[in-house]
Amino acid sequence: MNSLIANIAIVVGILIVVLFFSGIRIVRPTHRGLVERLGKYRRFAHYGFNWIIPFIDRMFQINITEVMVDAQPQEIITNDNLNARVDAQVYFKVKDDEESVKHSQYSVYNYQWQIVNLARTTLRNIIGTLTLKSANSERGKINSELQKTLREETGSWGIEIVRTELKEIDPPKDVQETMNKVVKAENEKIAAIDFATATETMADGARRAEIKKAEGIKQACVLEAEGEAQAIKLVYEASNQYFVGNAQLLRKLETVEKALAHNTKIVVPGDAQLVNIIGEMAGILPLPKKD
Repeated sequence: MNSLIANIAIVVGILIVVLFFSGIRIVRPTHRGLVERLGKYRRFAHYGFNWIIPFIDRMFQINITEVMVDAQPQEIITNDNLNARVDAQVYFKVKDDEESVKHSQYSVYNYQWQIVNLARTTLRNIIGTLTLKSANSERGKINSELQKTLREETGSWGIEIVRTELKEIDPPKDVQETMNKVVKAENEKIAAIDFATATETMADGARRAEIKKAEGIKQACVLEAEGEAQAIKLVYEASNQYFVGNAQLLRKLETVEKALAHNTKIVVPGDAQLVNIIGEMAGILPLPKKD
């Protein structure tokens, strides 16, 4: 009898140990848990060690980190009747408080799939009112409107829409080729304008340099003419001071001076006064008169 009781105790102990270990649930910091007992919500499980009653309780772990879903490419008719290929990404996360985690499981079915379809529908509504050109130039506005709509629609799901990003807004192939040609022509036009501007700048610089050079030559000529005028003035003043009444003699003296500067031999008249002046200039004594 005692051995039977002991065996039963051992079996019960083993069952208790097995049940204990089978009821252990470890929740990571990136998750939160919802514990249900017999299909009814029981309690909220934080990260770390948790224990549930095996076969009676059930834990569902929900990721609360930021998640990205692709809205998947789709063809959208723009306001100018062009089929644009549009794709977007939505970044969201489940809020980590108990009520938000509960809403993400009990207020919506498969919230990721719901968000994708809601994003696709919202994009069709937004881009359908825009032309292809404005849709490409107003990506920030489209992102803002998409994020605003998703936040309003998912407010009761315990979801936070972090941001939305348009991946692409591609026009039809023939339209894309035409746009590429337009862009290429515009770039070539800009390059031609830049080249013409550079050439004009170089020509203007060369013209300014020539003007500066001409002004320098002009200034040099003016200074040279002023110097000659000053020299003539000095000679004139000297002639008035030292050769008053001897203008003809001064003219002869200038002629002799220029001739002597080039080692030219000339015949000097026997004017004693002029000969004496030339002698003084040459550093010799005047010649005596013959009787």
